[in-house]
Amino acid sequence: MKPAPFDYHDPETLDEAVSLLGRLDDDVKILAGGQSLIPLLNMRLARPTALVDLGKIAELDYIREDNGGIAIGALTTQRTVERSQLVKDRLPVLYEATRLIAHPQIRNRGTIGGSLAHADPAAEYPAVALLLDADFKVRSASGERTIGAADFFVTYLTTALGPADVLTEVRFPLLAEGVGWSFIEMTRRHGDFALAGAGVTIALSGGECSHARIVLFGVDATPVRSKAAEQALVGQELSEELIASAAQTARDEIGEPLSDNHASSEFRRHLAGVMTARALTEAARRAGWVN
Repeated sequence: MKPAPFDYHDPETLDEAVSLLGRLDDDVKILAGGQSLIPLLNMRLARPTALVDLGKIAELDYIREDNGGIAIGALTTQRTVERSQLVKDRLPVLYEATRLIAHPQIRNRGTIGGSLAHADPAAEYPAVALLLDADFKVRSASGERTIGAADFFVTYLTTALGPADVLTEVRFPLLAEGVGWSFIEMTRRHGDFALAGAGVTIALSGGECSHARIVLFGVDATPVRSKAAEQALVGQELSEELIASAAQTARDEIGEPLSDNHASSEFRRHLAGVMTARALTEAARRAGWVN
């Protein structure tokens, strides 16, 4: 199939893009890597009146360490993130999440900003952004603002971005020394979207859990934190039994998991528990737990 007709714009600077979006009507789409948007256009599931291609804006392509975190420009490709030694050394959970995205051909073109703005609930980057409590820099004709990950993802394929907003940067805080991490998912085939996945960070002090953060993805309209499971862990001596109990809590905490032709709601609920237990175990071992 071919997309419905639209006007095409390819600004060369961020200022030009922001000004252009301020003049266009609300029925406009922004093209970053195109790995999600182009199929939607071709199937006519998206019918914008205009397309603004950000591909020429070189100033949005970078990775740098920034005041206790790593700042990544929105047009940085997933392949660039994957190949970044800075990301691999300083934020391995982001590196691992990137390696799970689709296939190299997709990662060569797909951008970190495009994936986050698209906000597919089964995608890896929204989940790791929530896990690490990332900040999103957004520009519009009215200025620049920052949105926290907890407020950025609204519902299925919907974010806090307005039609005239441009996501310019995402900043991931670095993990504290000694914090263990894990990011895993279950797919039908390598490269598929996750049926369910879990991201975990955990810290130990004297055998007790002093910090826990659990994010599930692929099970709801957005990635979700399992706060009850986190609370069940903190302050307790870590054990296989405690991990199993926390995983059950995370499983029960999900409202009504997504159900489609790939997996039923109940199967996704089951997977959420399994992924949580595995991720907690892996993260705890990275934090120094010996069971």
